[in-house]
Amino acid sequence: MLMDGKIAAGRDNQGNPVVLLPQMANRHGLIAGATGTGKTVTLKVLAESFSDLGVPVFVSDVKGDLAGLACPGADTADLRERVHRFGLQEPGFTLRGYPVTFWDLYGENGIPLRTTISEMGPLLLARILGLNDLQSDLLSIAFRIADEQQLLLVDTKDLKALLNYIDEHRKDFQEEYGRISSASLAVIVRAVVALEGEGADQFFGETALNINDWFTTARDGRGMIHILDAQSLVNNGKLYSTFLLWFLSELFETLPEVGDPDRPRMVFFFDEAHLLFRDASRALLEKIEQVVKLIRSKGVGIWFCTQNPSDIPGGVLAQLGNKVEHALHAYTPSEQKAIKAAADSFRPNPEFDTAEALQALGVGEAIISFLDEKGVPDAARKVCIYPPESRMGAVSSEERAGLISGSALSAKYSVSIDPDSAYEFLKRKVSEEAALQQQELERQQAAVQQQKEDKEREKEARREEAARQKQEEKERLAREKEEKKKADSQKKAVQKAAKSVGNSVAGTVGREVGKSVGGSLLGKFGRTLGGNVGASLGRGLMSTLFHR
Repeated sequence: MLMDGKIAAGRDNQGNPVVLLPQMANRHGLIAGATGTGKTVTLKVLAESFSDLGVPVFVSDVKGDLAGLACPGADTADLRERVHRFGLQEPGFTLRGYPVTFWDLYGENGIPLRTTISEMGPLLLARILGLNDLQSDLLSIAFRIADEQQLLLVDTKDLKALLNYIDEHRKDFQEEYGRISSASLAVIVRAVVALEGEGADQFFGETALNINDWFTTARDGRGMIHILDAQSLVNNGKLYSTFLLWFLSELFETLPEVGDPDRPRMVFFFDEAHLLFRDASRALLEKIEQVVKLIRSKGVGIWFCTQNPSDIPGGVLAQLGNKVEHALHAYTPSEQKAIKAAADSFRPNPEFDTAEALQALGVGEAIISFLDEKGVPDAARKVCIYPPESRMGAVSSEERAGLISGSALSAKYSVSIDPDSAYEFLKRKVSEEAALQQQELERQQAAVQQQKEDKEREKEARREEAARQKQEEKERLAREKEEKKKADSQKKAVQKAAKSVGNSVAGTVGREVGKSVGGSLLGKFGRTLGGNVGASLGRGLMSTLFHR
């Protein structure tokens, strides 16, 4: 509710309205209290007031009861009594609904809310996947490879395709990025598959959310209240918290510096804020603290709603200048210490003991301390929270469906688009590499076949050459044999002729010599004997000559 341009949260014990200055709303805030103490009512009153100021609002609806912001509240006797008691007569208080846009990461109870793997980044994605330090570093390397090779990571199948590609070519990447473990890559891929089973395949994709679409107002000038249906999402605390942190990071990186404007550009209410910090790594906590510290200068206010202030890390809690704390209960010594710590975070009020007051508050009552115009926290005050103008409770399925279909953003984001991204690119690349490998294999096979044929031809040529040489040798031997045979035949003929001639000549010569010698020595007997001896000697001499 607005009073003189200020946000009125409730009335203190003296009947004075307790107001939040719009120019201090981007200093962040805390709404805490045990279950059933009225945190949701406080959140709705503040959200309505920011909308009346023309400030867009984001709320995460964990239980489904914040959806009632879209519908007018019920005119009951109890409500009329409270309005009268607080002095909230018209025109100051009017039962009415507020401009609302429903969102849902799963696309079931709202417009599908998507982002891309690239926009999420490796740090937040590693937390969703539950990776250790080594696997987180490997995921960062994968993102770097994607950037260097201009691969667009839109959805989970893009990421899986990239990881599998790196695994298949890790030897090529290890020279630049160091050892890449195939086992670690397999762990990341399995984690991505498990995340797909939790609905991440619907969250990551196109059309991705354009942050500027949330800085909208209704036709009457009131700020649009964007409600994220987190009834199913809250069961996956990692995805829930990581989405919220991603969205804050996107705002921080997108919005320009504005310092301290007269009112916030946008206000966030994170219900069940403990989910944002549960099991968070040190690096992630540092990231959250950094965003909370710096996003104030972008004109964005953040309100954390949780059961106990101790759910918020000290570095973040120190940034929350505006505090609304409903009743806290202490049943154990540690809870008593938490209440004392919560009480010590307020400026003391001499009229009451803050620690005792926190334990004695009734439903719809709270201890409040807002920042004044100088940015100094007010002293703690007991406050009765005003009733909201919108419905207390959920909306019907028919009402929700009508509001979703009537939203101007429904047509833009309802249709899922599968662009040509890393999966398609790597699929083509792998196909091309496979084709090249097939061509190379066929070339190698052809070369092997050619070598085999060449060897076979060489072998056949050697066989033919050997056969030819063998045949030539056979023919040569046959010729030599024939020539030898002819020579032997001719020799024999010559020898025979020579022998005949020799015999004749030798006999004649021998006889003549024998006659001459024998004639002088022995007479006729001698001549006969000498002739025979001379013939014999002549034949022997001729035989010796021809054998040589």
